[in-house]
Amino acid sequence: MFDKIDRSVIQWAGVIGFVLLCAFLENELTWLKTYPETLVIPLADLFNVIMAWFVDTFRWLFRAISIALEWPVLTLQAVLHTIPWVVFIFLCGIVAYIAGGMRLLIFTTLSLLYMVIVGYWDKTMNSLSLVGISVPLAVLIGFSFGVWGFFSKRAERFIMPLLDLLQTVPAFAYLLAILMLFGFGTTVGLIASMLYAFPPMVRNTILGLRSVSPEVIESGIMSGATRPQLFWHVQVPSAWKQILLGVNQTTMAAFSMVIIASIIGGTSDIGWEVLSKMRKALFGESMLAGIVIALMAMIMDRITRGLATRQSTRKVDHTSFMARYRYWILASVGAIGFYLLAQIVPFMSDYPRDWRFYPAEFMNDGLEFVIINYSLAIANIKKAAFFFFMLPTKVGLRQTISPYTWGFTLTLVHSVGYTILIVGSVLYAIRRWGTSSGAAIAIFGLITWFGITAMPWPGIIALFTMIAWKVGGNKLAIGTALGLGFLLVTGIWPQAMLSIYLCGLSAIIAFMFGASIGIWAAHNERVSAFIRPINDALQTMPLFVILIPFIMIFKIGEFTAMLAIIAYSFVPAIRYTEHGLRNLPSDVLEAATSMGCTPRQMLLQVKLPLAMPVMMLGLNQTIMYGIAMLVIAALVGTNGLGQRVYIGLGNGDFGFGMIAGLGMAVIAIISDQITQAWSKKRQEELGITL
Repeated sequence: MFDKIDRSVIQWAGVIGFVLLCAFLENELTWLKTYPETLVIPLADLFNVIMAWFVDTFRWLFRAISIALEWPVLTLQAVLHTIPWVVFIFLCGIVAYIAGGMRLLIFTTLSLLYMVIVGYWDKTMNSLSLVGISVPLAVLIGFSFGVWGFFSKRAERFIMPLLDLLQTVPAFAYLLAILMLFGFGTTVGLIASMLYAFPPMVRNTILGLRSVSPEVIESGIMSGATRPQLFWHVQVPSAWKQILLGVNQTTMAAFSMVIIASIIGGTSDIGWEVLSKMRKALFGESMLAGIVIALMAMIMDRITRGLATRQSTRKVDHTSFMARYRYWILASVGAIGFYLLAQIVPFMSDYPRDWRFYPAEFMNDGLEFVIINYSLAIANIKKAAFFFFMLPTKVGLRQTISPYTWGFTLTLVHSVGYTILIVGSVLYAIRRWGTSSGAAIAIFGLITWFGITAMPWPGIIALFTMIAWKVGGNKLAIGTALGLGFLLVTGIWPQAMLSIYLCGLSAIIAFMFGASIGIWAAHNERVSAFIRPINDALQTMPLFVILIPFIMIFKIGEFTAMLAIIAYSFVPAIRYTEHGLRNLPSDVLEAATSMGCTPRQMLLQVKLPLAMPVMMLGLNQTIMYGIAMLVIAALVGTNGLGQRVYIGLGNGDFGFGMIAGLGMAVIAIISDQITQAWSKKRQEELGITL
């Protein structure tokens, strides 16, 4: 009878041996490398048939909904254009002061003045009219589903997978379905924004209602409250902070859809400005417009977060009427005063074009200077990263090493030396750190030698299923095997492996980079304060805009796509790492200090192991962000699932694009479940409660 460690070693050895056997037999059994086309299930055709029937049957209903939703957007747009910019800024300043004090007031005022000075005020108002309708509708729908899921376990089992799909399937995948049902126009962007934005509201509503303590509910029942009274006057107020955080996340999600809504809505808003300038590769112009969206999102993020905190701590006010409603009175009087003043002073209503500051040309010249003067260095960086780092991960060292790429030919001596190095490292890791570390090195060795895209598909499925089983048990292993099987039998396996290679590589780099900054920020308040607004800007900056500088400098290709994914996805690693390190048990740190731990020992042997479960949640979010960026990265020449989504949209083939979108969702869900299971397992082992 083997002990636990011995059994684990044998299990991993069996899986790795199976992978090596598949690789050895792939030339004789070609189906091990390429899944037979005759066994592919034509799900795309089935989806197209179902979608065509659905559109023919219910088009009248969705067109009626489209007409009904269009007038609120147009009405709000007209109202926003009627209000002078000085009045709008004043009112926003009042709300910002209430939510976050003088600092938020100054930030909000300067941000809105930026939109005026660069000449994007009218386009900003058009975007706000879309967000101003989509967010309340998304909040209402999300709250309704959240309440339903809270009161019904059966409903929750239906709702949660639906939310996972909506948050992991790229919006471009179901964009064609929305177009077929609603047609082109403002409403289409509104619907797309709502679908993407309401899931956070559902999750936060359920979480908030469940966090209400039983004592509070019992107190309400003892007071004689009916079931509706108990819900609206006890449970909802108690969960109000979490619900408002859901409003915050829903608002941020709606802003992230502004450009996509512009693509299908065709409105003259700030999203369309970004898209049109990006298509012309105008870095300065697209960046200036993208900053507008980032600033709008940052303003809304900080205001809604501030209001959520304020609402959760408010007390009964027994002061006079004037004191209680001083902000309402100030807002009313000030708005009327500024409105009347704007009728007398023209620039307060219509900012003169001659006064605008539009530094796009200087930004373009600066980027051009970098490209011209550092072209050789840029080319060398790109070449070195591709041949020595990306290509081995993609197709393996056995196909990468050549006189052209590495300067020498791969020989038997090199192969044997590589094998000895990996085996020795595995044995050392097992002896020093345990079986899991040895298995990780062995998997790294396999991927580096064979390549993710060139490894036999049975070996890939076996490896990922084994990882899932070790981390989360039988249920997760079966789910992982079924998900990978879906990629195989639907014929998207090659594209899925390309996506996994690019996203996986980018996520690892992004996590290492972000975690390093997070560690620094957790131990330095100045660094933390400096990096916080940069994080906000990167997470609210439109994905399309992030691509522009990389395209201009490195041109199209997988290296450019990898840089764009890293730039978008490293922020969660910073935030979760800093949060994990700043919230460690104080008694453990005090015990380690009293034992004489040096700062280095404290970090490596105490803090990081304890913070690792939280940091793994950061890795989870890094992967999710990377997958979200894959579709956008397809614009710069990648050939994975993102490219198939675009092809399906361009050709009007709903099934083709949707299968690729579902494939991306499968990858995202598997990654999410494995990382969360590992984090939960580590929390239980360390006795940590998050």
